[in-house]
Amino acid sequence: MSNISGKVISVLTSVIFITLVCPFNIFSNSPVKPVRPERRTTSPIAEFPDTIPLSVEAGARDVVALDSVIQRGDSLAVIPVDSLAILPMDGTSVGDDKFSRRFAFNPDPTRAVWLSALCPGLGQIYNRKYWKLPIVVGGFMGLGYATQWNNMMLRDYTVAYADIMDNDPSTNSYMDFFPPTVSESSLDRTWLRNILKSRKDFYRRNRDLCIISMVGLYLVAMIDAYVDAQLAHFDISPNLTVDLGPALIPDTRSRLPGLGLQWALNF
Repeated sequence: MSNISGKVISVLTSVIFITLVCPFNIFSNSPVKPVRPERRTTSPIAEFPDTIPLSVEAGARDVVALDSVIQRGDSLAVIPVDSLAILPMDGTSVGDDKFSRRFAFNPDPTRAVWLSALCPGLGQIYNRKYWKLPIVVGGFMGLGYATQWNNMMLRDYTVAYADIMDNDPSTNSYMDFFPPTVSESSLDRTWLRNILKSRKDFYRRNRDLCIISMVGLYLVAMIDAYVDAQLAHFDISPNLTVDLGPALIPDTRSRLPGLGLQWALNF
């Protein structure tokens, strides 16, 4: 009995070994060895994008590439696709200019205003109008220097006017405006008092105007950044034409049409 069991086990072992080494399709009319599908180095749609660009112009109909199935003999080979690719029907490739992604710059007016409020000139940089930056920066530098210079002159004339208004002979800083050869006794104090007061008021007015101009330039930079961002895509092309010509205007009260002038504005 043990001999029979050993022979059965050896026969089954041989059959399993032969089946594993030389597999055949026992359900086929003509058993053949299954063919391993060829390994592709790259996917046939690897050159196509995973998404559909929104800037592509609507043209011919497109075809969605799905998983492909290849039959060889009695076996099937499935080539999976992990994404959907767009195959143009006109034979153009995705790398053409027609299917290239184009991103139009669309600035946000609110952001442009806040950037310009944070620092004058940042709004112009955000709008990519770099040529306006030297104008803004130069304006603030010029007005800042003018404010500082007028304020220095105002301080000197204020001290000189205060010295000439008191009766203390030791405070005579107003003599610093004259050459050393000029003596104080040869000057008319009334005339000098009026001169110092008018100069003091003149430089105070100029200083205040410079400060107001700086505030105005600050607001103008903010307004310019906002308007520039709003009109970023406004058509300013010179292709604006007006066509004038005679026309026949139908008249419901008469069988004859009326004569008139029509015009068309192209922009």
